[in-house]
This record gives sequence, C-alpha cells and structure tokens, in this order.
Amino acid sequence: MASPSRGAGKWWVCGLLLLALMLNYMDRQTLSLTIVPISKELGLTNTQYGQLEKGFAYGFAFGGILAGWLADRFSVRWMYPLVLLGWSAAGIASGYGDHIGQTLAPLVASWWPGSVDPSSPNSSAFLGFLILRTALGFFESGQWPCALITTQRLLDPSDRPFGNGVLQSGASLGAILTPLMVQALVTDQPGTWRLPFVVIGALGLLWILPWTWLVSGVSLQRPAQELATSGSEMPPTPVRRGLLVRRMLALVAVVVAINLTWHFFRAWLPKMLEEYHGYRPAAVRYFTAAYYIATDLGCITAGLAVKLLTARRMSVHAARLTTFFACALLTALSTVASLLDHGPLLLLMLLLIGFGSLGLFPNYYSLTQEISRRHQGKITGALGFITWVATAEMQQLVGQYVDRTQSYAAGIFWAGLAPAVAFLALCLLWGRDDALGGKGACLQKE
Repeated sequence: MASPSRGAGKWWVCGLLLLALMLNYMDRQTLSLTIVPISKELGLTNTQYGQLEKGFAYGFAFGGILAGWLADRFSVRWMYPLVLLGWSAAGIASGYGDHIGQTLAPLVASWWPGSVDPSSPNSSAFLGFLILRTALGFFESGQWPCALITTQRLLDPSDRPFGNGVLQSGASLGAILTPLMVQALVTDQPGTWRLPFVVIGALGLLWILPWTWLVSGVSLQRPAQELATSGSEMPPTPVRRGLLVRRMLALVAVVVAINLTWHFFRAWLPKMLEEYHGYRPAAVRYFTAAYYIATDLGCITAGLAVKLLTARRMSVHAARLTTFFACALLTALSTVASLLDHGPLLLLMLLLIGFGSLGLFPNYYSLTQEISRRHQGKITGALGFITWVATAEMQQLVGQYVDRTQSYAAGIFWAGLAPAVAFLALCLLWGRDDALGGKGACLQKE
C-alpha cells in the first residue's frame, strides 16, 4: 500500500481520524442528551450533573498528560486503537452506571466513610456515573495527541488547517448523529436511556478494524527531511526562547477561552432548551442535530478560508487570525441570545454561535503544531490538562448557578465572549513567523 503521506492517500487517513473523533463525541454527548430522563428516573440534580461533567473533565485533564507523553514515546499506530477500546468500554458501561454504582457503593463506603450512602439509590447511582464518566474522559484524552501527531506528520503547514478542520468536523458529525440515535432509541419507558450508551460504545469498537488495515505498512514517523534538518538546528537563542514562552502563553489563553465556549454549549444546550425554554424532547434532539451541522460547517469553512486566503498571497498566520476573528465575532452573538426567549430568533442565534465556536479550533490546532514536531503529544497533553481543569470547574459552577437561579442567561452571555480574549492574546503574544526563518516554521525541530 502506498504511503498516505503523499497525494490523496493522506486525506483518507484524515477521514479515518474524523470517524474516530465522531465516535469520541458520540460517547461523550450521550449523557447530555439523556440526562433529563436519567435525572427523572434516578433523581439527579443539576449540581450532580455538573459534577459528572467535572469528573469527565478532570479525567480528560490528567489522562491528557499521560496520553501526550505516551504518544510521543510510542507509535500512534497501536496507541490509537487502545485508547478507543478504553473509551468505548467506558461508554458501554455507562448504560448501567446505576447498577455499577450499587455494586461499588458498599466498597467505597468502607474505604471512605461518609462519601457515599449505599442505601440511597440516588447516591449509589451518582457514584457509578461519576466513576464511569471520569474513566470515559481519561481514555478519550488520548484522541487528540494521537490525531494531531498524525496530521502533523502527514500534512504540510498550509494544509494543516484544512486537515485539522476535517478532523475536527468529526466532533460535529458525532454530535449530529447522537441526538438522532437517542431519538430513535429512547422512549417514555423507564430504562430506554441505556440503549444509546450500549449501541454507540459497540460501534466504536468497529473503528479499530479499518485503522489497523489502513495504517498497515505505513510509516507515521517524522519525514526524513525533517530528521535531516533537525540535527543541524542551531541551539535556541534567548530571543527564540522568549518567543516560545510567549507563544505558549498565547496558546494557554486560546485553548481555555475557546473551550469554555464550546463545552458550555456542548454540555448544557439540550437541558437548557428543554427545561428552561420549554421545548419538547424530540424538538430539542432535532435542533441539537441542526446545531452541530452548523458547527461542522463552521469548522470546515474556517479551514477552507485559510487555504483560500493563503492562495491569494496572504501569510498563513494572517489568514489564521482573520478567520479566528470572524468566528469570535459570531460567538459574541451570545450577548444577544442571552436576552431571548423561546422562538426562532433564539434558535438562529444559537446556530450562528455554534458555527463560530467550532470554527475557532482548526487554527488553534495548527498553531500548536508550530511549536515542536518531536513533542507534539506533550504539548497537546499539557494544553489539554490546563483547559480541562478550567472547564471542570466551570461545569460545576454552572450546575450550582442553575440550581440556585433557575436561569442560564448569565452563562450564555459570558461563554460567547471568551474567544475575544483568545484573539487578543494571539495578537499581543504570538509574534511574526518571519522571525523563525519562514512561513510555518517550528520553534523546536529537534
């Protein structure tokens, strides 16, 4: 089989990365789309739901550090299917989170007295979901180091925004399909909420087969020309070290800001529409699918925009900043959406916010790939740790705020403004690429 790093073959690999992220998000989104019937059946509160999302985020944060280190050290050829096996198994088990919690509650209570009440169905069910949700986040964290190392090795700098856009669009595709699957499987009968967890997790296991076949005999190591030039790389000067620090600070600001926006709407949009704005469950699921169609279009459009702007002789970095700014303007429409009630204008604003929110990500991923080729996994893991800690705390605070005020308005207002902070950080801290010896150069090639 010909190497996919040349010609159209590399885009087939990107397509498989899209499918992996699609499955990742299908497992992730199932809880947000079934939390209303789960809460009614098991008595979970908004605060407890926020804590479940917090557990997922902390699992993702600490898992990302480990996954990033492992992805740099070992071949993603084998690591990728292993992490997918892990998150699929956790997804399947989540369909029986209350039963697993009942089994584990006496053991946990004996280790940590007072942490759980084995006699309380609500307490034991919450424990089971918290353990499984944290495990899901831990294994899902391996997605990004593996995927970004793959696109970094396969694609040129000018192609990476589009390649990363194809990859990132898998999140939207998964989020589009999940509400449709939930709508088809979940009824008013108790316990039918379990089916999507089991079906989606089982589908995830099938991805391992085409990955094993497609990458068989394909080298995912760094290209030979990069290895040849890295040996002659001059040691970093103080100026380059200072630029590296500034760029890492910029990336921290960017990754936290854009993820606060994305994960607020990912986790709370279905619940907000159903419980706060009064939409029926079926309408919420169909709109959620439409919302993620809009995010997918935003993601692909942002990647293509960079490609078109660079083809017209705009620098890669200027093209990235231009599309990033346009997407940040769209997410800022949250200031309008926060004032709206049930109706078509609210839904339109949410679609535009979704379009912009995912369109921010392809350029962010491309910027991370300009820091270092050898340590892409560690960089991805470290940035992921920081952002998931931030989003973990946000999710619990949102749950507590909603339980206290019965309103989502403040969260909607501020969540959409966060990308403006990211744009300012890029303008102030990133610097010019010509200081590095050319367009798309890495600060560290070693």
